[in-house]
This record gives sequence, C-alpha cells and structure tokens, in this order.
Amino acid sequence: MKLYTFDVAPNARRLQLFLNYKGIELDTQQIDIGPAQEQHGEEYAAINPLRTVPALQLDDGTVINEVIAQAAYLEALYPEKPLMGSSDLEKAMVLNWDHLLLMSGFAGIRDMFRNKAKGFAGRASTGSLSLVQIPELIELGGLVLDDFWPRIETRLCESSWVAGDNFTFADIDLYCLVEFAGWVKRGIPEECPTLKAWHERATAELS
Repeated sequence: MKLYTFDVAPNARRLQLFLNYKGIELDTQQIDIGPAQEQHGEEYAAINPLRTVPALQLDDGTVINEVIAQAAYLEALYPEKPLMGSSDLEKAMVLNWDHLLLMSGFAGIRDMFRNKAKGFAGRASTGSLSLVQIPELIELGGLVLDDFWPRIETRLCESSWVAGDNFTFADIDLYCLVEFAGWVKRGIPEECPTLKAWHERATAELS
C-alpha cells in the first residue's frame, strides 16, 4: 500500500491528521502540485488519472482517490482509536457532517482561493481540467462561507463534537477547514465563540 500526497494541500492534510491520530505509518511519496505540477506528469497520471492528491494505491493496484473513502478503508484495517464512528448512528452522522463541511465550507474557500491566487491562473479547478479564473466566484465563495460559520456554530452549541459526543473525522475535517480559511484570510468570526472554544479543544486533541 502506498500513499501519494502533498503535505501542504488541504485534502492531504485531512488524511495526514487522520493517520497521525491513529498512529498509522504508510509508504509515502510526495507529489508536488504547486509550481512543479507533478500531478500532470505521465507517471502520476497513469496511477491516478484524476491527478489529485492524496491517492491511496493498494497492493493489487486499486487506487482510492477520495479522502473520506481512504479514511473508511484505513479505519477498517486499523480500528483502534475509531474516527469514523462506533455506532451505526455515529457513522451516519460522521458522513452527514463531513459531506456538509465539504459542500459548504470547503467549497466556498476553494472557490475564493483558486479564483484569486495568481499561481492558479488557468487552474481554477482541481485535477486535469484547465479552467480560467472567474473573479465573481471569489465573492460567491465568501457568501457561502459567511453562511457556513453560523450553521456550524449552532451545531456545536448542540453537540460536544461535530458528529456527536466523540471526536471523529468530521472534527478533523472542520479543523482543516479552519486552517484552509486562513489561506483566504477568513478566520473564525468573533460571533462564533463556541466554534472558537471547539477549535482549542480540537487542537489539543490533535497535539
């Protein structure tokens, strides 16, 4: 089993924190998706035609491209310190909140970052597509993020952790989302004190 990743990328960060928390060590190769754009090289494109990171290649050659699927697979192999949920309900809630985090918070930040950063000119989307930046999506992404913060604040007023009573992968994803928001200079709003307190607890949990 081999992991292809790029440590500083938000999606790679999600999986790495999962691995660190559970104490899993994998054979790893860095794929520079920055200026080097190694993801578009023939060697990596042959492994992962989507040209995204992280990609988990199993011993039989199967490649798992999506972080949530990688986490689910590795959790089955390494069940200690469960992060994908213990009960059926908790497992469902991890997936439920994880999907919401990706479709709202992460998506908004992605649109803001990829449509503004000069280094992503002509690469406004992940993967193999060459797409021009659309300035209007910067404002749209900001509106999506502004709508996201109070909703996650409300959730954390109701629940100790994102998916319920236990720290899970949904918390790791929210933690990475907060980090990613820093890339577009949009930290946790002052109007979200419960989220700020959660962030302190999550930081301690991941230390």
